[in-house]
Amino acid sequence: MNKTTRKFLPLIFIISIFHILPFYVLITTSFKAVDDVSSKWVFPGYWYIDNFINVWKGANLGQAFFNNIIITVVSVLLTVVLGAFAAYPLARYKTRLNRFMYTLFISVLIVPPLTILVPLYKMFVDVGAMNSNWGIILLHVTFHLPMTIFLFTGFIGTIPRELDEAAMIDGCTRLSLFVKVIIPLLKPVTATVVILASVGIWNDYQFSVFFLSDPDARTITVSLSSFFGQYNNNIGWVAAGSLTAALPITIVYLFLQRYFITGLSAGGVKG
Repeated sequence: MNKTTRKFLPLIFIISIFHILPFYVLITTSFKAVDDVSSKWVFPGYWYIDNFINVWKGANLGQAFFNNIIITVVSVLLTVVLGAFAAYPLARYKTRLNRFMYTLFISVLIVPPLTILVPLYKMFVDVGAMNSNWGIILLHVTFHLPMTIFLFTGFIGTIPRELDEAAMIDGCTRLSLFVKVIIPLLKPVTATVVILASVGIWNDYQFSVFFLSDPDARTITVSLSSFFGQYNNNIGWVAAGSLTAALPITIVYLFLQRYFITGLSAGGVKG
């Protein structure tokens, strides 16, 4: 451990505690019985799994998990493919049109999503996209593409142009050059995009609560929110459901986290 790390060790410890405490309360609450009135800081001396069973049946979490998986997988796949194909010409050909398009994509990042909720809602109703997977998938892809293009464009800018020239001399077309040479080099930034997009889409509530109101079309966040109301608050069920819902995306993050910082720093610095 170097001198700089030791200097900031107390601050790192305090920040870590603030991050860990919510998970501790989530775990203690999810394993407590309904009639257990002990403090939330006290870990139960028993394993009460009925909260997990009841919330799975009561919130129809099986259907909600299926909807979440379909929406997240297809949205992330489309975001990665469209973002990579859009970023390559923007990074390699600095024409006036490409600079304008890149600036246009990046400027969308500053638009708060909720400011366009009303026109989006009217458009969803007009085209029949309410309570449909394809509607919410297109919405997620649209909102995650600007950041994806920003990261991919910056990362491709770090790849030497000599690789392109060598591949073209060997007979590659532009498409085969991109598929065979460039895409394999995008692994770190692709992992970064997958993590950022999948976490945002999996946990989305602000759009899902408006556009997926049908019980069979609901995602996990919308299904769990049904347990909060003016006359009912089943905290144990919601805690158990939240803990269960967090597992898949946590596994994805742990699997790809070694590429996360590399892709984020390389894409962000050059972008």
